[in-house]
Amino acid sequence: MPGPEIKVLLDVVDQAYNHKSWHGTNLRGSLRNVTADEAARRPQSGRHNIWELVVHAAYWKYVVHRRLVGAPAGSFALKGSNWFSRPQEATQSAWKQDVALLDDIHGSLRSAIANLNPKTLPQKPTGTKVSNLALITGVAAHDLYHAGQIQLLKRLIRSD
Repeated sequence: MPGPEIKVLLDVVDQAYNHKSWHGTNLRGSLRNVTADEAARRPQSGRHNIWELVVHAAYWKYVVHRRLVGAPAGSFALKGSNWFSRPQEATQSAWKQDVALLDDIHGSLRSAIANLNPKTLPQKPTGTKVSNLALITGVAAHDLYHAGQIQLLKRLIRSD
């Protein structure tokens, strides 16, 4: 059973991702009822779409998970890093697969956080200049940042 510090961090990560919170829509909530067509639509040429934001968020959850557990790089489900051109196939099924990837990686990240020893929170994992604590709070902030972008993109897309 995680200690109080870890429970707080799990609450922060979950509120930013898929649990009810006072601050408004979280990342997973911002994706509710988004279709593959909406997710694939670009606000402007050369700009990221909702789909790319989802896979980008999944990638950074993977990076934080990897750093927390000390795993080697290179095991993300997709080839590449950071930004992934999406969609490869603009179908509802492909969209759901990438959202499921985000969900799966969030679950792995939660497990890694739950298994942390609170004494390791100030430590800096190999390959990073920030502490475990900063990685965890940062990934929550990252989710909320992109949730806000997605909310704006939905308004733009749906106002046309």
